[in-house]
Amino acid sequence: MLPKLPKENLLEILRKMLLIRHFEESLIGLFDKGLFRGHYHVYIGQEATGVAALSCLGGGDYMFTTHRNHGHLLARGAEPGRLLAEILGRKDGYNKGKGGSFHTNISSLGILQTSAVVAGIIPLSTGAAYAAKARKAGQVSVCLFGDGALEEGAAPESFNLASLWKLPVLFLCENNGKYGVGRAVAAAQSSTMAAYPLTDLPKAYKIPAEQVDGLDAGAVHAAVSEALSRIRRGEGPRFIEAQTVRWPGSESNWPVVPVPTEVALAWDVGTAPEKVRGWYRECDPALIFIRELVEEKQVTREEISQVDKNVRGQVAQAVDFALKSPYPDLEEALKDVFA
Repeated sequence: MLPKLPKENLLEILRKMLLIRHFEESLIGLFDKGLFRGHYHVYIGQEATGVAALSCLGGGDYMFTTHRNHGHLLARGAEPGRLLAEILGRKDGYNKGKGGSFHTNISSLGILQTSAVVAGIIPLSTGAAYAAKARKAGQVSVCLFGDGALEEGAAPESFNLASLWKLPVLFLCENNGKYGVGRAVAAAQSSTMAAYPLTDLPKAYKIPAEQVDGLDAGAVHAAVSEALSRIRRGEGPRFIEAQTVRWPGSESNWPVVPVPTEVALAWDVGTAPEKVRGWYRECDPALIFIRELVEEKQVTREEISQVDKNVRGQVAQAVDFALKSPYPDLEEALKDVFA
């Protein structure tokens, strides 16, 4: 379903979903050309969760994210050129090329930490919520992480303190089950996680928890809006498990693009390889959102094509900006280091 928002807000959600998609597909191409090194993760297939959820935040709220972070950063308002420059290790990146793909931080947007350390951000987000409550600042701390983070001891320890002290924190778990099992329900139990459903874990610490279809932007927006409203009223933490279906391009060790995303795929997946057509037809959140916009007569196909064209131009400019950005001087390696 569509979020209950004005047309201009729906178009902004669409724009950000397409921005994330084209940004990530371009990033894969840059890696394949050898323009940056090291492992990286992309956010393709989870755009409905990140964009819809983060659209509910206020300007002063905090956000913490994990290794699959590019989509969250763009959804929160990161400039694609500076973000891409950071990933490529360039001087004009947000952290002068030192953060790279896994550790880009943008304090001006309330993004205090992104980290590839599994569950490392959960206690940090809890601490930020404690600080916000102590200062009576009215801020909320939102922590986005994958289902694997719940296997770490940092998760229940943080849940315990957040619940005891009624901290203003939203724990948003993105459970990305493997493609081929089915829509949403593909978010299955981990082979190393005894708690199932995953919402059982926060509930043990008296944190209200719910599951939501992470491919449904409207459902995510409604759930996060309600959760944040209750948190701001002083009711304490909330936990949401957004169930998504992993993009087939992430099934191998390195991301690949089975088929470049075109708006026309929303109505005809014939150009996609046969073995992944089901995902693009049933599980692609961007294409689902596009179809809903047209079916609900919120926008026309022509308007969607224009948004897509504008986004493609923005991503092309971002790539050009990043590639023209110089590498930092060697002396920069020891600057701004606090540990």
